[in-house]
Amino acid sequence: MNSSINGNCCNIADKDKSCCTIDANKKINIKEHWNRVYLNSPVNKLGWYETDHAPMMKLILKTGLNKSARIAIAGAGSTTLVDELLDRGYSNIVATDISEVSLQDLKSRIGNDKIEFIVDDLTKPIKLKNILPVDLWIDRAVLHFFIEEADQNAYFALLKSKIRSEGFVILAEYNLDGAKHCAGLPVCRFSKEILMEKLGENFKLVSSFEHIYTMPSGAKRPYIYALFKFL
Repeated sequence: MNSSINGNCCNIADKDKSCCTIDANKKINIKEHWNRVYLNSPVNKLGWYETDHAPMMKLILKTGLNKSARIAIAGAGSTTLVDELLDRGYSNIVATDISEVSLQDLKSRIGNDKIEFIVDDLTKPIKLKNILPVDLWIDRAVLHFFIEEADQNAYFALLKSKIRSEGFVILAEYNLDGAKHCAGLPVCRFSKEILMEKLGENFKLVSSFEHIYTMPSGAKRPYIYALFKFL
C-alpha cells in the first residue's frame, strides 16, 4: 500500500502529526511543474525565496569546514545562498535542481564559471550518481516535497552515497506544524526525530532548532533545521 496516500509518510510515533495528503488520481510531470513555477513567477516572489541566510549559515559555520570544502546544494533552484557562500569565500559549490530554468537564472546572476551546475532528479539520479563525494550536503525545502516513500528512500540513498566520511548534512524542512501544501504540491512534514530515523545510525545529530520563515507574501512558515555528521 502506498503510505504517502494514506498520510503515513513517516514511520515513528509522531508520524500522525506529519500527515501528507495527496490526490492519488492526480499525476503531474514534476520537471515540467518546476520549470513552469520558475518561468511564471519572479524569483523574489516565490514562497521559499529568502535573502537572510543566518539560520543556514549558523549550521554551516558549526561544521568547521574550510572554504575549499565541497558543498552540494540539493534542489538549489535560484537560491541566493550560493551568492552568500561565494561572498564568504567558499569556492567548491555544486548546485543541482530538476529545473533547468531555475539553474539558468542562477547562472545568469552569478556567472557560469563560479560553481558546478547539474540538472538532475534527486529521486531518479543519473548525473548525480557520478559526482565526487561532498563534505556538506545542504537541503532547504526540498525533501518535504518527496511524499512517496520510494522517492524518499531514493533521495536518502543518493545522499548517503555522496557524503564523505566525517562529512555533514543540513536538512531544513517544514516542521510538524508546517504547511501541508507548497507550490501547488502536497508536502511531508518532519521533526528532528523523523530526520534522524531517515538518515540512520551512521549519522549523528549535531544541532537542531525550530525556525519561523517569513515568505515574501508575509506569511509565516515553521521549519525544522538540523545538522548531522556522518560517522
